[in-house]
Amino acid sequence: MSAPILAYEGLGLVQGSGWLFRGLDITIGQRDRLALIGRNGAGKTTLLKLLAGQIDADEGRRTIVPGTKVVMLEQEPAMTGFATLRDFALKGEDAPPAYRVEAIAGQIGIDLDREAATASGGERRRTAIARALAMEPDILLLDEPTNHLDISAIEYIEGWLGRFNGAFVVISHDRTFLTRLTKQTLWLDRGAIRRREIGFGGFEAWTEQVADEEARNAARLDAKLKIEEHWMLRGVTARRRRNQGRLTKLVEMRATRRAMMGPQGTAALATASDDSKTRIVIDAEHVTKRFGDRAVIRDFTFRVARGDRIGLVGPNGAGKSTLLKLLTGDLAPDEGQVKRAQTLNAVVIDQQRSLMAPEKRVRDVLTDGNDWIDVLGVRKHISGYLKEFLFDPAVAEAKIGALSGGERSRLLLAREFARPSNLLVLDEPTNDLDMETLDLLQEVIADYDGTVLIVSHDRDFLDRTVTVTLGLDGSGTVDVVAGGYADWEAKRAAAVQAKRAPTAAKSDAPAPAAPKPKVKLSYKDQRDLDLLPKEIEKLEAAIARDEAALADPNLFTRDPKTFDALMKAIETARTKKDAAEMRWLELAEMAEGL
Repeated sequence: MSAPILAYEGLGLVQGSGWLFRGLDITIGQRDRLALIGRNGAGKTTLLKLLAGQIDADEGRRTIVPGTKVVMLEQEPAMTGFATLRDFALKGEDAPPAYRVEAIAGQIGIDLDREAATASGGERRRTAIARALAMEPDILLLDEPTNHLDISAIEYIEGWLGRFNGAFVVISHDRTFLTRLTKQTLWLDRGAIRRREIGFGGFEAWTEQVADEEARNAARLDAKLKIEEHWMLRGVTARRRRNQGRLTKLVEMRATRRAMMGPQGTAALATASDDSKTRIVIDAEHVTKRFGDRAVIRDFTFRVARGDRIGLVGPNGAGKSTLLKLLTGDLAPDEGQVKRAQTLNAVVIDQQRSLMAPEKRVRDVLTDGNDWIDVLGVRKHISGYLKEFLFDPAVAEAKIGALSGGERSRLLLAREFARPSNLLVLDEPTNDLDMETLDLLQEVIADYDGTVLIVSHDRDFLDRTVTVTLGLDGSGTVDVVAGGYADWEAKRAAAVQAKRAPTAAKSDAPAPAAPKPKVKLSYKDQRDLDLLPKEIEKLEAAIARDEAALADPNLFTRDPKTFDALMKAIETARTKKDAAEMRWLELAEMAEGL
């Protein structure tokens, strides 16, 4: 750990009728790259404001090395009173030089002369980023920096932070962003904070260790307490995070979709069986859409099959929204045609979250003021359904205005997923969601019976959910790739390499013989891929059996040796199960690549 330049000792803050957190000790070193992780409502944003000195604590002492410049990028920068985005970017006595702001603004694609009052959330966020980076801080505090940004802007910020000589603390739901950049982790959980000298890439393994330790400690006291502590720590989706069945299903769907496509990525279903033809829900043929002289979509042919999970990716302005509207019928093509199944019944979850009126209660939004809600034909009580979406049932009477941005997004998902539909349209669904809600959303999408269209800049989310990626680069051409964002990125890289190949071929040096591509798994790998699912099932059954035995609250006092033996057996089985799951996942990805 590097020498601290900012520290808080014994930090405590009262919120409402009690302590939000108390007794926190936090240090930030000169070159720290800290991920700040915690559930929505844990106080992450409040903690950043305390570190920035924007609000005062009720307890604790803040110390900072003289001359240290701390800059905070807020989720929703306040621009009231500023005529243009440029005015906001250059405000205050400590305003950065205009040339630095303009250079960064050009890189992330923002017009600083845009009127602040009419600027979108993404434009405001980009302006705030340009200002924050141009201020050349010693410590940069970032609250969801990738929200509302496209891939190119995210990659620019990743590059900038990779070269940054100062320290930063970042709150983000973007797993790829966190994994690439962070070296240390602060975990804010139930009013306490833990620090570990690992980046976000090691966070899940760390939480598994903490959860297992807390479960063991709780088991020594009371079986019921153990269950409640485990739920509070991990949420209902933790059990699903490595859901083998979901991963298997996704791999199989991608393989099926790849087999349905021709070499250029266009759907080859015209020659498929009658059964395949009846599965088509959207059929786009030679579609072109122009705005003025520019063809945003050019000669696009693609067939969406029932059950597809389609991801739309590309920079802002490339045509993602236009393509989405063409597929759903909100926009007519200039050339070609788009046919949609007559039975298509869509639910659209948009970025504006227009249903979330601040004065409404949670109950009003979810159940129109009732105690019961029909969820895809099944009647559920509001309390139980709220818990499925990681809410305390007591929140039913709360006003929407009192919820955080992430909680509002989660409530909207709960409402829309309850409605009967066979087409789900998600426009930037991951904005403002915490890690646990993202896990839940992935699970719900995996279990959804219909077709899903997703516009997102969250690379990890796309890799975990979609079967086909439609990639747009602004030229009008749409790349169609079976797989997620990583598959589309690999295709782009291969295209760039292919363009360079003719130049390389002119060299007089003889080229080494290319290795033969691997066309199938080795015997051992294929055997492991086939046998590991049964082995994992056996381990899960053993764990469940031993945990059921531990549920006896009198076991520890009556037979401590048996209790200890069961604990050791469970720990051993979990270790084997984790190793087996990781091995299976690696093999499944290898098989999908082949």
